[in-house]
Amino acid sequence: MIEIEFYGANCVKIKDKKATIIVDDNLAELGLKARTSEDDISLVTSKDINLSKEGRFLVNCPGEYEISEVSIKGVATRAHIDEAGHRATMYVVRTSGFSVAVIGHIYPELSDEQLESLGLIDVVIIPVGGSGYTLDPIGAVKITNKLDPKIVIPTHYADRAINYPVPQAELAEFIKLAGTPEPETVKQLKLKEADLGEKLKVVVVERS
Repeated sequence: MIEIEFYGANCVKIKDKKATIIVDDNLAELGLKARTSEDDISLVTSKDINLSKEGRFLVNCPGEYEISEVSIKGVATRAHIDEAGHRATMYVVRTSGFSVAVIGHIYPELSDEQLESLGLIDVVIIPVGGSGYTLDPIGAVKITNKLDPKIVIPTHYADRAINYPVPQAELAEFIKLAGTPEPETVKQLKLKEADLGEKLKVVVVERS
C-alpha cells in the first residue's frame, strides 16, 4: 500500500513502509507551512523551485536512483516557459508494486522516447493551473492521456490560501475536460493494488 497526501501547489507526499517522498516543497514562499522533515526524500521537478526545507536525500535532476528500496527515475523534459531546452524533470517513483509519475511545470508535449523512459504508469500527479506558469487543463489532459494511468491526481489549481505568482485555473476546468466519471474526493489516498480499475479515474486529494 502507498499513501498520497496533497499539501498545496505541486507539493505532495508519497509514502509507504520503506520511505517518505516529498515533492516540490516550496510552500513557505507561497504562504503555507513547509512539510519536509529530515528523514524524507526531497524530489524537485525544476531547479527554479526553492525548497523551504530539504530532506536527507535530494533528487533534483534526471537519472536513476535507488533509495531505501524505492526506485526513482528522472526524465529530462522541456520546461513550460523555457523554449531553449531541457530544464525540468519528470519522475517515476516505483515502490510497493506501484508506478507513480510526478509531473512538474513542463511543456505539454512528450516524445516517444520520453514516454518509453517513464514506462507503464499507474498514478499520475500533475499540475493543471495554467496561466503561462504550468500546464493548463488542456495540456494536463493531453499528458495524462499519453501516460494512460488508472488514476490522475490534479495539483496546482486555484486556492485562495496559496500566494501563487499568477492566478491559477479552477480545478473544475480540468475535471470537465478529463471526461471521466464523477471524481473521488479524499483527504488522503490510501492505495492498494486492488484499487486500480480498468478506466481512468480522477482522484481529488484535499489539501491538508
